[in-house]
Amino acid sequence: MNNRILLKNGILPQQDIAKLIEAGVIRGCEMETNRADTKMPPQIQPASLDLCLGHIAYRLKASFLPGTDQTVAQALKDVTVHEINLKEGAVLETGCVYLVPLREGLSLVDDLTALANPKSSTGRLDVFTRVICDGCNEFDAIPSGYSGPLFVEIAPRTFPILVKPGQRLVQMRFRKGKLNPVNTQMVSIDLKGAKENAIIGYRARRHAGLVDISAISSHKALDYWEPLRAPQGQLILDPEEFYILASQESVSIPEDQAAEMAPIAPEIGEFRAHYAGFFDPGFGVAAAGGAGSRAVLEVRGRDVPFLLRHGQAVARLVFEPMAQRPERLYGAKGSNYQAQGLRLSKQKINKLVSSK
Repeated sequence: MNNRILLKNGILPQQDIAKLIEAGVIRGCEMETNRADTKMPPQIQPASLDLCLGHIAYRLKASFLPGTDQTVAQALKDVTVHEINLKEGAVLETGCVYLVPLREGLSLVDDLTALANPKSSTGRLDVFTRVICDGCNEFDAIPSGYSGPLFVEIAPRTFPILVKPGQRLVQMRFRKGKLNPVNTQMVSIDLKGAKENAIIGYRARRHAGLVDISAISSHKALDYWEPLRAPQGQLILDPEEFYILASQESVSIPEDQAAEMAPIAPEIGEFRAHYAGFFDPGFGVAAAGGAGSRAVLEVRGRDVPFLLRHGQAVARLVFEPMAQRPERLYGAKGSNYQAQGLRLSKQKINKLVSSK
């Protein structure tokens, strides 16, 4: 099959991703016949592709990179504790590291590269994920010319998760040409909310129950999250605790651009400000129903307690040009996170009702 495609420079939109699938540059995507929009596989987002879990998980002794001289399969021999069949569903425990082969594989051509990131719902559950490939020396980056399988490392940090084959925890973007930032936006923390004594965030409860990744809006939020208020506009982050907070600024991604959340600098404080970072064209755009959308930040405290102040800058959005406008903008056909303020993952209901 001819996998040479005429593409423009920039982040590829959904219609170009569909061409890559048709040409065999992306392998393993499954079509869905009971979908109205039959021209696009259901995995395709406006500027990214959701990647699907395969049927086996490997429980690892430790995270690893295979390096340039071996495949992932070869490296697995030294770090695998045991194999887990995901066919009937399996629980991935906190404090453990797993590697799952993905259904998709790549045969990248010319100057086409791929970038991976957790999906929003994955990051908001404090599930740490990273994609690797054969012969790689870095996570979440697939170099031009690569041909082979893909794997995702999964490390649940707070909640054990129930996963099955076909579920989508990570997403991938494709860039033709070099990184070409066109704009940046600083992102700061909102610790005041829209009204006095408002809930400004959530702290994950330790030793909470299992999260079924496939069960949308089926978990009682108070069983997993403690609502937070910050009357003085300050919040102390405890070491190794996980928080969901929102940006003070609204975020809007133009139709001809995509954005990624990036750290400002490692020296800004004793915390990590986000896991998931892709923003598709149309996010926060009024015409796509997203006016007033905020960035939701997954924050984890590190070594020592850290005082976070209202308005403190914690990250930045880096905007890149699209190769062309996507056929469908983010949120145009519904989304769990368009027009969001402070919002938990789609596996939780937003109304704080406890089952206890």
